Amino acid sequence: MSQNEPVNLSGEELESAKDENSVLVADFWAEWCQPCKMMEPVMESISEEFGDEAFIGKVNVDEERDAATKYQVSSIPSILFFKDGELVDKTVGAMPEEELKDKIRELID
Repeated sequence: MSQNEPVNLSGEELESAKDENSVLVADFWAEWCQPCKMMEPVMESISEEFGDEAFIGKVNVDEERDAATKYQVSSIPSILFFKDGELVDKTVGAMPEEELKDKIRELID
């Protein structure tokens, strides 16, 4: 399945997506968060480039507090990286697009 933009996920959908996809990148964000807004075009670009090889999702922490708590997301944006259903990495704060792409390439290879 090809994906050209990040998919908004509920907590339940996140759990399903991490089990159904070998690589899942989940962006934990909120509407009021300026750094999250800065990451939006980056996440869209990531989806366009890696949408065939990785599932790119977004989790709104205001709507999905349980998911944020489960994964200990206390600062946003936080990007969680799952490989074969397991959380393997997590970044906090806005990050350069190339750095994010490198992390995804490592998971795909």
